[in-house]
Amino acid sequence: MSDFSLHTPETAPAESQPLLENSQKSFGMIPGLHAVMAEAPTLLEGYQVLHDLFQRTSFDADEITVVWQTINVEHACHYCVPAHTAIAKSMKVDDAITEALRNETPLPSDRLEALRTFTLAMVRERGEVDQATVQRFLDAGFTRQQVLEIVLGLAQKVMSNYTNHLAETPVDAPFQPFAWEKAKG
Repeated sequence: MSDFSLHTPETAPAESQPLLENSQKSFGMIPGLHAVMAEAPTLLEGYQVLHDLFQRTSFDADEITVVWQTINVEHACHYCVPAHTAIAKSMKVDDAITEALRNETPLPSDRLEALRTFTLAMVRERGEVDQATVQRFLDAGFTRQQVLEIVLGLAQKVMSNYTNHLAETPVDAPFQPFAWEKAKG
């Protein structure tokens, strides 16, 4: 691991201590990502708020997972892919969806594939997608609201993926069974 600390409620800056307590209550543990983010209380708070807000979007559990994991896999996040695999299991997402996302193979429905394709376009083109790309997404049954909700999910995942790259955050024990590396391509 690089020289970033994995904070506990006792070692974290005072502003992060209640945020880590929230993590403990929500997850039954303090995820390593949160322990690293605690160094910057505003980052941890922002991440927690965005995480909560993204779960309240118009996307269902399968769709939330598609957005999260598409971004995680594209960013090759060694920590978030296993963590969101565990989260997907807790959300009762079909393992076929999770495995297709992790392995970058076709998803079980055209609608979910359209969501992944549009999310990838947003990541790769840094939000500068053309109108035809947006229209294909809308034609798949999604809405303009959902176009913007992907921006929210992307903001959340940039915070976590980039933090994990910088800190080389170790994968927490509960997520280790879902360890992952991006396929060489």
